[in-house]
Amino acid sequence: MSRTALRNGRVHSPALPTATAICFEGDTVAWVGDDDGILGYLDGADEVVDLRGRLVAPAFVDAHAHLAQTGLALRGLDLSKATSLADALDLLEQYALTCPSRLILGFGWDETRWPERRCPTGAEVDRAVGPARPAYLSRVDVHSAVLSSAFVAAAPAVRQQEGWDGTGRVDRAAHHVARDAANGLVSRSDRRDAVHDALLHAAAAGIGAVHELGAPHLSRQDDFAAIAELGHGGALAEVVGYWGELGAVDTARALDCLGAAGDLCCDGAVGSHTAAVTSSYADADTTGHLYLSREEIRDHVVACTRADLQAGFHAIGDRSVATVVDGLRDAAAIVGADAMVGGRHRLEHVEMIDAEQIMTLAELGVVASVQPMFDDLWGGAGDMYATRLGAARSLAMNPFATMARAGVALAFGSDSPVTPFDPWGAVRAAAWHHNDAERLSVPAAFAAHTRGGWYAARRDDAGILAPGAPASYAIWDVDPEGADPAISLPNLRPGLPLPRCLRTVARGREIFDVQGALA
Repeated sequence: MSRTALRNGRVHSPALPTATAICFEGDTVAWVGDDDGILGYLDGADEVVDLRGRLVAPAFVDAHAHLAQTGLALRGLDLSKATSLADALDLLEQYALTCPSRLILGFGWDETRWPERRCPTGAEVDRAVGPARPAYLSRVDVHSAVLSSAFVAAAPAVRQQEGWDGTGRVDRAAHHVARDAANGLVSRSDRRDAVHDALLHAAAAGIGAVHELGAPHLSRQDDFAAIAELGHGGALAEVVGYWGELGAVDTARALDCLGAAGDLCCDGAVGSHTAAVTSSYADADTTGHLYLSREEIRDHVVACTRADLQAGFHAIGDRSVATVVDGLRDAAAIVGADAMVGGRHRLEHVEMIDAEQIMTLAELGVVASVQPMFDDLWGGAGDMYATRLGAARSLAMNPFATMARAGVALAFGSDSPVTPFDPWGAVRAAAWHHNDAERLSVPAAFAAHTRGGWYAARRDDAGILAPGAPASYAIWDVDPEGADPAISLPNLRPGLPLPRCLRTVARGREIFDVQGALA
């Protein structure tokens, strides 16, 4: 069994807040203490690292990600930095000239940041890529896209679905069909490589575990076989799987998933005008779209609870959240509150929720899997949420502090590729929420991105550095001005540089290392 001793640094550990050293035996934390105490562990150590003041902390957990899509986005056209519609089309035209694949995949466009305030049309995409080139360009929220005419010709079923308007833009069922067609045009080996790339990317961000949120409308069951195959090598982040399909208890078990949960969508997204809201959008004559009924939610939760699997739903708008919460209450009336708490079911995003609904989540032990970078990118006066919903509704979104005070367990994630793997950025976003009343302390936000993710996966032994805990950690280079010795965590005040990951270890296995940085 290998022994690793780290000393002369800062160790974030509840067992000893002033710790400066730590020792690992194999895949377990053996000891935490000070530099004098670790001397007895140096003999026989396979590696002794002088941290030189650096921070050792539990590895992050990303509680909501889509690995194949993330890897494909890393390889595809990044439209997130486009400053206008014209700029996006220029980027697309240049990319088409060099892209070796016939299929063009683009990700991340956000028309709310462009002066034109509209998305591309299919005809404009055709002019950029050529009339015979299939192209799928996903909006940043991944709930709508624009298709080239060649893509539509290859997937003509999109024309018969709700959400097709003839312009090339698709949402709702038409988008689900289009995304499935795009997935079908990517080979299994390319998807496996994409998963591999995403896991490497996560490890480089200090993430030791990722929750993969699969579903029929956005991924392939084969992705879980690729994840299992890659996991046998032992040099990648751990993956906790979920399959979001209504009633799919047997499928979730066959895929070795923790639940029929995750991106089982009750609605869409605010940016695509598909999140189900009670009152119309401020900038469009629609209340979004509800995909599941209260009764379907009830029956799904009951089936999952009885099968000892987690249930879970994607719910963003207030009408969607209300429908899910009503379904949870109905399920509790059938299986009992204790069984619901034991099930540790989860809601994804849960951006628009009121105080009474929050109390129901707390009483039924439902985990809120949330994405702080959503508020960072789209919250605040004058930004996308305010444009779509108005200032009052936008400021009430993502009530992290209110949920935490009520006793709702929080688990942070990125929803990558919607937002990138950036865990310190997410902790900062939660601590500097646009609504002062919903800000978390840095330690609380950090816990939601470490222990919270493991709690959401029904594992209570991980996410801390204490004797007997799993050896899953990261070593960070922290700017001296950004050090906060009072809490053994970085000062994340906006404007200061975020910590840089030097090494990530998952259950004793090194999955990322900056060569020479710790020599």
